[in-house]
Amino acid sequence: MSSLKELQNLIHDKFGIDPATLDPNASMREKGLDSLALVEYLFAVEDHFGISISDDHANVDTLSELAVVVDKLKAAQAA
Repeated sequence: MSSLKELQNLIHDKFGIDPATLDPNASMREKGLDSLALVEYLFAVEDHFGISISDDHANVDTLSELAVVVDKLKAAQAA
C-alpha cells in the first residue's frame, strides 16, 4: 500500500497546502516549499513513519518519488 495519501495529509497538516491541489508528480517546490521547508518536511516524514531517510534520498522532489522511498524503507524495516 502506497504511503502517498499519508504524505499528502502530512504536507497539509504541516504547511496548510490542500492535498487536492498537489500533483504527486510535480515538484514540491512549485507549491512554494523552499529547501529549508523540504528538509523540515522530510524530518516530519521520518517522525511520522518511524524511518530514517538517508542523504542518498534527500533530494527527492515529488511526492510520488518520496512515496516510493518511504514504501521501500517501511518494507525493509518490516522484513
